[in-house]
Amino acid sequence: MREYSSERVDLRSDTVTQPCAAMRAAIASATVGDDVLGDDSTVNALQERIAVMLGKEAALFVPSGTMSNAVAIRTHTNPGDEIITESTSHIYIYEGGGYAALSGCSVALVDAENGIMAPADVGSAIRKAEGSLSHFPNGSLVCIENTANRGGGTCYTSQEIDEICQIAHDAGCQVHMDGARLFNAVVATGTDASKIVENCDSISICLSKGLGAPVGSLLVGSREFIDKAHRWRKMFGGGMRQAGVLAAAGLYALEQNIERLADDHARARRLAEAVDSMDGFSVNLEAVETNMCYISLTSGQSAGDVIAALGEKGVDLLEVGPNTLRAVCHLHIEDDDIERAINAFSEI
Repeated sequence: MREYSSERVDLRSDTVTQPCAAMRAAIASATVGDDVLGDDSTVNALQERIAVMLGKEAALFVPSGTMSNAVAIRTHTNPGDEIITESTSHIYIYEGGGYAALSGCSVALVDAENGIMAPADVGSAIRKAEGSLSHFPNGSLVCIENTANRGGGTCYTSQEIDEICQIAHDAGCQVHMDGARLFNAVVATGTDASKIVENCDSISICLSKGLGAPVGSLLVGSREFIDKAHRWRKMFGGGMRQAGVLAAAGLYALEQNIERLADDHARARRLAEAVDSMDGFSVNLEAVETNMCYISLTSGQSAGDVIAALGEKGVDLLEVGPNTLRAVCHLHIEDDDIERAINAFSEI
């Protein structure tokens, strides 16, 4: 499904995808209106579609996954509150400290195995102002990332999510799922999306990663929550006008590009097993559940040097640490690209 010519194998991220011809046609023919005024029918259709798919009441289309998470945090919390999240989560590592700057929240970090928080550890991390002589912040929001990016693309089980939600709700906390790659988890676990998020209070879905849309994310939850989130989207500058040209790509992605994620998972597994068998490289194969492959360098090489050597052979990966690389499969990566990447590793 490459659909565009490139002499390189780009495994840096699934954000590098380009819309296919059919998606471009959907964009070109989209019916549009002014979404700030609520009359873009394509945006409305996209929001209604994802709400039904996740078994929730409503959804809100926003420009990016980072904005979706930021709006969710601001809607759920008050300044001085604390959010509870995994120590390598996207919200903590990759969103510019937005939880602090935009929502005035502190963060309690939970250590986890392969990015998956244990329910009991989440419970231990929740602090409440009440009963602390005002020493503690008010823990009010638990954030789950599924799939867990820095965990290797790992997936929570429905039981783990349900237990975390129960613990959080019993402690007076809401639960937000950063489900940027939720549909990778759906395909990998064979569990319906609505079941996975059944007890979550809000969910963020990214359309521009493995699903292949050029722009956009969706925030999903109750009608009351989305009505409040709409105001924060406005204040954060996320209101768009004739956004149906973007929403049309999202609709196409939800209709056409979910089941094919299994191909990305299989290719990531093929790459992981091959590279792990080579001297100088190690992959935690237990963590390769979806479309990601984290590669550790074990012979003293620096990540920068390996990235450069692979780049000379036309294969692009991402450096995520001084001795760690990440490869991500997506709809423009085919079997021959994986074999080319394996050969490149074997030659450096």
